[in-house]
Amino acid sequence: MRWDEISRSWQDYREEVKGKWRRLSDKDLDTIAGRQEHLVGAIQKRYSIMLEDAEDAVSEWLDRNDYA
Repeated sequence: MRWDEISRSWQDYREEVKGKWRRLSDKDLDTIAGRQEHLVGAIQKRYSIMLEDAEDAVSEWLDRNDYA
C-alpha cells in the first residue's frame, strides 16, 4: 500500500499510529492528517530524535505492516 492510500484513509490508520507512537497527542494526529512528512516531524519532536531516525521509524512501520 502506498502512502497516498494511508492519507486518503487517515481515520482508519489514526489509532494504529497512536498505538505505535503513544506520545503523539490527538492534536498531533489532527495536524498530521495523513501527511507522511507531518508524521515524521511529529515523531521527531515528541521523541526528541533526529529527523533521519524519525524517517527510519516510519519507513520501518510501513515495511513491517506491508504498507509500503
